[in-house]
Amino acid sequence: MAQYAIGDIQGCYKPFMQLLEIIDFNPNRDHLYLVGDVIARGPDSQACLDFLCQNQHAISITLGNHDLHFLACAALNKTPNPKDKLEKVFASSKLPQYVALLRAQPLAVFLPELDTFISHAGIHPNWSISQAMKLAEFAQHCYQSGDALSYFENMYGEHPEKPLNKLNSQDKFKAIVNTFTRMRFLDDKQHLNLSHKGPTSSTKVLSPWFKHERFEHDKTRYIFGHWAALEGKTNMKNVIALDTGCVWGGPMTLLDLQTCEYFSSK
Repeated sequence: MAQYAIGDIQGCYKPFMQLLEIIDFNPNRDHLYLVGDVIARGPDSQACLDFLCQNQHAISITLGNHDLHFLACAALNKTPNPKDKLEKVFASSKLPQYVALLRAQPLAVFLPELDTFISHAGIHPNWSISQAMKLAEFAQHCYQSGDALSYFENMYGEHPEKPLNKLNSQDKFKAIVNTFTRMRFLDDKQHLNLSHKGPTSSTKVLSPWFKHERFEHDKTRYIFGHWAALEGKTNMKNVIALDTGCVWGGPMTLLDLQTCEYFSSK
């Protein structure tokens, strides 16, 4: 069985299919780990969702910010941002299936046999793998629970800066979601800065989360998406950025987790 990780799809169905054709993806034999943001902004989110629903036994998705925003809009009966190009998805009779598919997905995956951690935006330097997985499970329980509506209602807004054990459940959910799906830069106190989105060279005050000394000698492999401005470059062997900006005109990137071979769409 081959195992692959793929960068942000964001509704770019044709490049997605090109990559799967290149690797001769067989859903009865192989498994695909999507780093999140499988929908929104691209031209055909519905086709992507249809494919994922049909092959969900062979696919794991670590939810991204666009995926969670879709779930929040569906739960709260809100109209999505027109820029997300999700009108057909929300008008489809299959909307409940799409919601069920994404709502069933986690925020993080750890593959011990490959010593590989996967999430949409990364992992906070202060979180161990075991702690990160427990926090991901807490947040997953929140958006899968009967109380999901209240969590989605409070998912946005200013990032809570108190320690997680000092937060109520809704603020804890928000802090965890922000870290796994929106994190890029940290300040000198290891607090998330959610306003700066440029390349690493665009600021001298903030640091990319993966430049923390913890990762310099860490043997675990960390795979994430979310940060198209990196253009797939972290300059670190064990920290792999797979969002190469397909929705913005770049290629889509896929990694064979076992051979470490990269593949790009045309």
